[in-house]
Amino acid sequence: MFPKIMGVLNVTPDSFSDGGQYTTVDRALRRVEQMVAAGVDIVDVGGESSRPGAQPVPEDEELRRVIPVLTAIHQRFPELTLSIDTTKYRVAAEALAAGAQMINDISGLRFEPRLADLAATSGAALILMHMRGTPRTMQQQPQYQDVVEEVFQFLQRQIAIAQQQGVSTIYADVGIGFGKTVEHNLQLLRHLDRFAALRVPMVLGISRKSMFHHLLDIPDPADRDVPTLAMHLLLLRFSPPVTIIRVHAVELFSMARRLWQALWQQHKEFANG
Repeated sequence: MFPKIMGVLNVTPDSFSDGGQYTTVDRALRRVEQMVAAGVDIVDVGGESSRPGAQPVPEDEELRRVIPVLTAIHQRFPELTLSIDTTKYRVAAEALAAGAQMINDISGLRFEPRLADLAATSGAALILMHMRGTPRTMQQQPQYQDVVEEVFQFLQRQIAIAQQQGVSTIYADVGIGFGKTVEHNLQLLRHLDRFAALRVPMVLGISRKSMFHHLLDIPDPADRDVPTLAMHLLLLRFSPPVTIIRVHAVELFSMARRLWQALWQQHKEFANG
């Protein structure tokens, strides 16, 4: 089965791929209209860049960026599932009040443990991601003895904390590109089957990552959508299924999903016939 498509909407001036493109409500809403027309399942709204070296954004500024956008999207598309990409309690709480139903925490509760209680009391889904350090420091010579096991153990521990707080819907994300070298990323992708033992659905975010620059010499993030798609299709064919893929090029992935479904539906009909 093809995963759900989570479309990235960065309402930031400095995100690595699309910074500055959707910093007004009108521009953000137009992009969401395009994603919805393409068949997006979830839109993940973020107001603080997590690119390597990024500086923290004050809470009030993050709220100024995301709440008007979330409000407008929810009013225009009340049935659309919205996610807030934040590590801050107040931002998450106000985003949920504005219509979001998911919290995407790239710190995996390290920065703000109260997000687990917020998810539990509100009924929101919670995505827990692994990241070494902070966005500002994460790519400063990241080292692991065994990256697969260390990431697994971190996620296992944080999932248990969230479950103890009463969170009913939890997703795990291995955090490709967050405090990892290219080889660390490849090791995690080669061993995604290890994370099935977490017994929670998985989110995968590899869209336009710098590893494609290193592997394929593609310096411009906007030119990395085709290799992003190729990597996803390879992983879908040979690895345990991921429940949600977080991508920028929603239209491209929607076409791939339609082809995937047509191919395997025909295969199923032939096998049953």
